[in-house]
Amino acid sequence: MNERDGVVKYAYPRVYSRTNKFDGNGFAILTVQDVASTKPPGFWLNVQHDQFFTQHNLSMRSFVISVSKSVIVNYISSPEVAFLKSITARLNPKTTKLVFRFLGQDETDPSTNQTYGSLLKNLTFIKTFASGIMVPKSYIWPVDANNYLLPHTSVVLDAHKEGLEIFVSDFSNDVPFSFNYSYDPVTEFLNYFDNGDFSVDGVLADFPITPSEAIGCYAHLGKNASAQAKALVISKYGASGDYPGCTDLAYMKAIADHVDILDCPVQLAKDGTPFCLSSINLIDSTTVAQSIFSNLTKSIPAIKSGSGIFTFSLTWSQIQSLTPSIANPYAGYRLFRNPKSKNAGKYLTLADFLTLSKKAGSLTGVLISIENAAYLAGDEELDVVQAVKDALSKAGYDNQVALRVMIQSTNSSVLQQFKDKTNYELVYKVDENIRDAANSAVGDIKKFAHAVVVSKASVFPENNAFLTAASDTVSKLQSSKLPVYVETFSNEFVSQAWDFFSDATVEINSYVMGASVDGIITDYPKTAARYKRSLCLLGKKTPSYMTPVEAGSLMQVITPGYLPPAEAPYPVLTESDVMEPPIPPLSKTPTAPSSSPGGVNTTSAPPPRNGQSKIASCFFLPYLAMLLSALFLV
Repeated sequence: MNERDGVVKYAYPRVYSRTNKFDGNGFAILTVQDVASTKPPGFWLNVQHDQFFTQHNLSMRSFVISVSKSVIVNYISSPEVAFLKSITARLNPKTTKLVFRFLGQDETDPSTNQTYGSLLKNLTFIKTFASGIMVPKSYIWPVDANNYLLPHTSVVLDAHKEGLEIFVSDFSNDVPFSFNYSYDPVTEFLNYFDNGDFSVDGVLADFPITPSEAIGCYAHLGKNASAQAKALVISKYGASGDYPGCTDLAYMKAIADHVDILDCPVQLAKDGTPFCLSSINLIDSTTVAQSIFSNLTKSIPAIKSGSGIFTFSLTWSQIQSLTPSIANPYAGYRLFRNPKSKNAGKYLTLADFLTLSKKAGSLTGVLISIENAAYLAGDEELDVVQAVKDALSKAGYDNQVALRVMIQSTNSSVLQQFKDKTNYELVYKVDENIRDAANSAVGDIKKFAHAVVVSKASVFPENNAFLTAASDTVSKLQSSKLPVYVETFSNEFVSQAWDFFSDATVEINSYVMGASVDGIITDYPKTAARYKRSLCLLGKKTPSYMTPVEAGSLMQVITPGYLPPAEAPYPVLTESDVMEPPIPPLSKTPTAPSSSPGGVNTTSAPPPRNGQSKIASCFFLPYLAMLLSALFLV
C-alpha cells in the first residue's frame, strides 16, 4: 500500500513511458498524518480494497474512523458499497463527503456482487450512502475501436439530477488518449467541464499541473478572447499535427485555430511551378513511392543522404495526382497522428496559398521558407528565389501592409537576394543546436536578416531529455534587436523534456515567460494560440502552476547512480557558420549528373558549411510522468 497525494491505495504498475532515473532515490513512503501535515487545501482518502484488508485481519474501517478524529478528511472514496455504508454513521457529512468509486463496467463490486455497470443504473441507491461518485473518463466520453470520441453519455446529468457530485479518474498526460484531442491534455480536460452541455465536479490526475491550468486559465475562455502574450504563433506546415502538412486542410485548420503566421515551404515542380510542401523529397510527405513515379528514385547528396523522389522530377499536374501523407515523427513510440485523415487534403501552389492567406482575415502574416536554392539553380536550372518574388508581386504582397511577409532560409545567400524588398522581414534559420552566438556572427546576421529561428535545444539544452540549463542564445540575439523564433513545438509528450510534465502548454509557457522568446513555431497551432489568450496571463499575480520551469532543477533530484553521462556542450555560432557564397546564376547548359551502372544519380556535392550537417531532429527518450496523483475540484 502506498499514498499518492493523500490517496491511500495500492501502487499500480508503472507506466513504461516514464523515466527510471528516480528509482532508488530513497523517497520516504508517507503516512496519512505526514501528508496531512503539509496542510493541503483539500484531503482525499481512497480505500481501494477493504475486503482484502479484512481477510488479513486488518480493519480499514477502524483506521479511517481513527484518522478522521485527528485529521480533517474532506473526501473518502471506495469502490466497495459495504465499506462506505459501514462508516456513514460515524462521520460528519458536513466535514467528510463519501464518494462511491466505479471501476470497469464489467467488473464486480465484491460487497454486493453486482457489476459497476448495473450499479450505475441505480444512482438513487448510491445516494443513500454517498454524496458523490467517481467514474473512469470513458463512462462520460467513450471512444470507438479507432480511439475517436463517441457522443457523450448522460451520466453527468444523471448524477447531478440525483444530487450527486461526479468526479472523473484515469487522466494521464503520457498515456495516449482520443485522437480528437490532438495529444493535448488541456483540451481533454476542457471537454469534461467546458463543453456547453455539462461540467464535472472534479478530476483525478497523475499530472496535477494540467487540470489546474485547464480550470484556472482556459475554462470558458471564449473563441474571441484577446491575446495576452506577444509571442507570435507560427505554423509548421499548417496544422500538420492534424492533417497532412501543407495541404488545404492543414492550412484551414491552422487559420481556424487562430495561428498568427501561416507558413509555406516553397518547392519547385519540374515545370517551374512554385508550391507548398514540407520537403523537396516527395517520399517524406506523399505516397509517391507507391505510385507510377516510383522509378524516379535517385540519390542527390547535395540535398540529402540516401535516395528520394524529388519535386523537380515531376510536373505540377503530376504532383497534384499524388496522395498526401501525414507526418508521423513519433511513430517509433506508437504515437500516430489523426489516422482518419492521414491522406486527406490537396496541395496548393504558392499563388493559391497567398490567396488563401489574404482571404483569411485573422492572420498577421505569412512565412515563406526557401531551401536548396543553390542546387536548384546550378543543377536543375530552376530559380526558386525569382519564382517566390514573382508570386508575391503578382499576388499584391509588395504593396500592402495588412499582412507581414517573412522570408526564411538557412542560407544567407537566399536572404541576400531579398534585400531589395524593404517591406519583407528576412528570417535566418540556424540549422544546428547552439549554446550562444559570437558577436561577429550576430553582426553578420544583422547585415542580411531581421530575425532568427533556433531550435528548442538552443534555448534549453538537454541531456537524455532532461533540461540542463538555460543558454545565452536568446538574450544574445535579442540584445542586437534580432527577434528569436523557436521550433518545433509538438503536442506529443515524447517531444518534450521530462521537466514539462508531458504537457505542451507547460513547455510553451516556459519558453515564452521563462526564456522570453518572440515566437513559437508549432505543428499544433491551436495549443499555442490558446496559450496566448490565457486568463492567467492577465494581471500581475501569476498562479504557481503557470510559473516557468527552472531548467536543470529536475536533474538535481535524479538518483546519483542514474545520472546520465555529461555531454559536450553545443557549439557557439561563428561567423564562418553564417556567411556563404552567393547563389550561382542559371547556366544555359546544365551539367549532366554522373550515374552509377544501376542508373542512380551519384552527383557529388560540396561539403556542408563548416563541415556540419543540417540540424537533426532531437531524439527524445519516452517522457516523464509526475510522481504524484492529485484530485482537483472545479
